[in-house]
Amino acid sequence: MTLSQSVTQKSSLAQARYIISENSITFGAFLLFFVFILLALFGNAIAPYDPIASNAAVALSPPSVDHWFGTDDLGRDVLSRVLVATRLDLGIAVVAVALSFALGSILGTCSGYFGGWCDRIISRIIDTLMAFPLFILAMGLVAALGNTVENIIYATAVINLPLYTRVVRAEILVRRDAGYVEAARLAGNGHLRIMAAHLFPNVLPVMMVHISLNMGWAILNAAGLSFIGLGVRPPTPEWGIMVAEGATYIISGEWWLAIFPGAVLMLAVFCFNLLGDGLRDLIDPRMRT
Repeated sequence: MTLSQSVTQKSSLAQARYIISENSITFGAFLLFFVFILLALFGNAIAPYDPIASNAAVALSPPSVDHWFGTDDLGRDVLSRVLVATRLDLGIAVVAVALSFALGSILGTCSGYFGGWCDRIISRIIDTLMAFPLFILAMGLVAALGNTVENIIYATAVINLPLYTRVVRAEILVRRDAGYVEAARLAGNGHLRIMAAHLFPNVLPVMMVHISLNMGWAILNAAGLSFIGLGVRPPTPEWGIMVAEGATYIISGEWWLAIFPGAVLMLAVFCFNLLGDGLRDLIDPRMRT
């Protein structure tokens, strides 16, 4: 590592510490995000009970010392199921958002940079996708392909694709004739290098807010599909399934079945909504001056 790279790395770390510590909301969002990451990685290990093992003797038990979140109608520990479900829900959201971000960024960059027939073809494809109500489109895709985890990821990625494509296209259109782009052309850089090394890095800070918000939407989408029976199949622990199963018991007084997984789901979405501004500040080069 050269001296300049070492200085840059230290400057970036100092900037990250400053941004996170300066704003208490950003600090709380990053702390909550770190907790969810730990739960996703080690949820199976710290779960006090087997999440799919039933015990009819303790079915529908309220929260207690033995079962902090109570048990469901089959005697399964709700806390264990909530902890184990974190990996699946976050995994679906991360992979789906990564796919839609990668493909949408490529399509949006090409559309905004080249214009002409390339822009028209890509724009018409995106307009066609946006002509459908997005959650209804996800329902149709999962119903047609089958309600597996892979198909839920693909459906979630497809409905999020227009967002990234349109935002990146708009940002590239604003920047493609900027002075630093013209200087890169005069220096002999090809189209691919200009798009990858000069244009897209300046679009990325804007996209970080959308990525963070989109993570929350992706979690809600997966939970919503599970809630209506088109998501992950039981008995796999998943927040949407648990809320759907618990909703039928709220009237009879077993409120914990839906409240606890619903609260964790809400907390995850809330975390990602708050995380966007902090991520933008960390990546935006203008914040380093």
